[in-house]
Amino acid sequence: MKTQNNPLLYVRTLAAWGVTLVLFFPLGWLVLTAFKTELQAISVPPLLLFTPTLENFTIVQERSDYLLYAQNSLITSVASTILGLALAFPAAYSMAFFKGKYTKDILMWMLSTKMMPAVGALVPIYVLAQNSGLLDSRTALIIIFTLSNLPIMVWMLYSQFKEIPGEILEAARMDGATLWQEFSKVLLPLTLGGLASTGLLCMVLSWNEAFWSLNLSAAKAGTLATLIASYSSPEGLFWAKLSAASFMAIGPIVVFGWFSQKQLVQGLTFGAVK
Repeated sequence: MKTQNNPLLYVRTLAAWGVTLVLFFPLGWLVLTAFKTELQAISVPPLLLFTPTLENFTIVQERSDYLLYAQNSLITSVASTILGLALAFPAAYSMAFFKGKYTKDILMWMLSTKMMPAVGALVPIYVLAQNSGLLDSRTALIIIFTLSNLPIMVWMLYSQFKEIPGEILEAARMDGATLWQEFSKVLLPLTLGGLASTGLLCMVLSWNEAFWSLNLSAAKAGTLATLIASYSSPEGLFWAKLSAASFMAIGPIVVFGWFSQKQLVQGLTFGAVK
């Protein structure tokens, strides 16, 4: 039977398009709402044909200084990713090539910390940040984002290192390679793909982090998540402006994810079946 005439193929194609529509409909509706007026955004029935306006984007920039929030998101996500990789790389290296009696227990403990609700650690972390003068500062967010993503980084890099034969490193040592040369000349080239995918994934996670941004920052160090939350008020939701702020917040990371989708998919999948 030819593949073109296989009814099952058409069913799978329709199902795939249906799932895609369900997943991307909220994003598409958000984009449409961002270009509506407030009256058009709450109209019943919803308007599909309307005259687009850029008024919401102008108001968001004038009222909230979008560039400041975007800068905070960029700095905290990039800095936390670099710091996390600097900690996770040697940790995963030692666990993969110098396995001890409790290595697996430590790895499982690190993974179990991701199962704890973030709100369970809010009060002590808030008090620590307050007593150290780090409330509403990028430094506090960088530290928290780093610690939040560190278990994921260690696990991903550990899975990558486990695929490298130990004989390669032993041969480098026999040739007189120092520890730094072993890292830079042997290990880094072999794990560059895994390192990139780990960094990209954790950067996206830091960019999208909302809980800690809302609780530890305000106008000074607030990220784009804080900007979006500011359009929820006791008077109600300003749907058009909220959609415009959300579109401006997710736009950069969507473009970034599109150009690095290969590395992100690798980061999401590798280690899952090993």
